[in-house]
Amino acid sequence: MAEQTGLALPQTMDRSCWVCFATDEDDRTAEWVRPCRCRGSTKWVHQTCLQRWVDEKQRGNSTARVACPQCNAEYLIVFPKLGPVVYVLDLADRLISKACPFAAAGIMVGSIYWTAVTYGAVTVMQVVGHKEGLDVMERADPLFLLIGLPTIPVMLILGKMIRWEDYVLRLWRKYSNKLQILNSIFPGIGCPVPRIPAEANPLADHVSATRILCGALVFPTIATIVGKLMFSSVNSNLQRTILVRFNTLFHKLLYERNMKGCEGGRQRKKEHKLIWNFQNSI
Repeated sequence: MAEQTGLALPQTMDRSCWVCFATDEDDRTAEWVRPCRCRGSTKWVHQTCLQRWVDEKQRGNSTARVACPQCNAEYLIVFPKLGPVVYVLDLADRLISKACPFAAAGIMVGSIYWTAVTYGAVTVMQVVGHKEGLDVMERADPLFLLIGLPTIPVMLILGKMIRWEDYVLRLWRKYSNKLQILNSIFPGIGCPVPRIPAEANPLADHVSATRILCGALVFPTIATIVGKLMFSSVNSNLQRTILVRFNTLFHKLLYERNMKGCEGGRQRKKEHKLIWNFQNSI
């Protein structure tokens, strides 16, 4: 600690530690120090008590500066000279402590990136076909693969997040009078769609967010399986997946149109719900 550890006082004066409040009579072997400009009863403190108090203030950072809480004088902390080996180890420990957060962030980003690359490669083989997908990736430029494959899960998630059916329904509402052909095939499909208040953002709910994420990432696998079951006469795996996708989009559009249109939708049900009095609910 400080170098002023050898100060002596006449035996007639009693010293009191401002940390533990012990005096000379309580512990005659304790080492005392006067580390600041304080006077009176607060100028003396036990060396061990002050070191413990300084350690609590530094919180593991031995280079942090600590000052007296009364006079704000900075304590002069002197460490023993270290050998070359200890100095090198201490320097290495400091460098590692500063580099670890950046290394952890880099590892996390790299893990996410290579996971996206692997998912993109698996999706290509599922949609195009195992042999065809491998052949396409072998003939492609490596730089294109490193950039293009990670974008596949990103585009799937973005495509799931964007509510494209709302924009289609707006066009449907605008040109509904011209849909006589579809109206003859699907009765009631061209009736005007009443305006309904917009729904809340699905990402605001953590359940909807996880549903969007899982639905977007699992869709290529489901589309491949459904395509083999429903369109077994089509030889191309890619064509089967595209047919499943268009079929899904069409039925989703019809579902959204019916929910928001002629039947009133969930929002209308919420607006007309009724809460009874406690006496009537018995």
